Amino acid sequence: MLIDLNCDMGEGMGTDADIFPYISSANISCGYHAGDADTMRRTVELALRYHVAIGAHPSYPDRANFGRIDMLGKGVSIGELSGIIVDQLIILEAICEEFGTELHHVKPHGALYNRAARDPQVSAMICRAIREFDPSLQLYGLSGSVTGVEAARHGVAFVNEAFADRTYQADGSLTPRTAPGALIEDAAQCLAQVKKMVEEGKVSVAGGREIPIKAETICIHGDGAHALEFEKCLHGYCRI
Repeated sequence: MLIDLNCDMGEGMGTDADIFPYISSANISCGYHAGDADTMRRTVELALRYHVAIGAHPSYPDRANFGRIDMLGKGVSIGELSGIIVDQLIILEAICEEFGTELHHVKPHGALYNRAARDPQVSAMICRAIREFDPSLQLYGLSGSVTGVEAARHGVAFVNEAFADRTYQADGSLTPRTAPGALIEDAAQCLAQVKKMVEEGKVSVAGGREIPIKAETICIHGDGAHALEFEKCLHGYCRI
């Protein structure tokens, strides 16, 4: 069994170098919510050292809130969104070229990711931006979401992403970070959730119910308090 284990990297956390040996894909911040050119270079170097696939992690231009506030209609228009995404892909691609490598995938960050998961117009805009930039790039998005539907419509390869360190709501969305129990804090719970998602195609939600989920890549947030511990725990199971 081989499971892609991805992590959001290059966001200024001190554990990046320690996490890289345990993952197979990295979503690298492109400077709009965190990081800068120097951070991107160091992160690409680590990805090459550990044979980790390189993905772009574009976000709203919102460093003040770490990209976790939905800015659409509040400083960012739908017409500006394509340019915002492509600008970030260009930045990271140029750094990849410095190292003789290339991008593998795109995973929107934070509020942009969550907006796309429920908003067909935003998902379609992201898909068109990827198609125009490089149609070979894969799009990582919330499993079972609108993003996957739009990716299929636009001919973009979609990878269903499930989360090891977050809980879910009954509609398949992630529990908002502001709600109690949104974050998984225990390694045993993290591993149990991943096993259920991978082996049974299900995830538990509030009230003891289970809903179906397709887990083609598993994410742990690199800025999480238990990121390194969880990556080590899942590494043996995923057999990367």
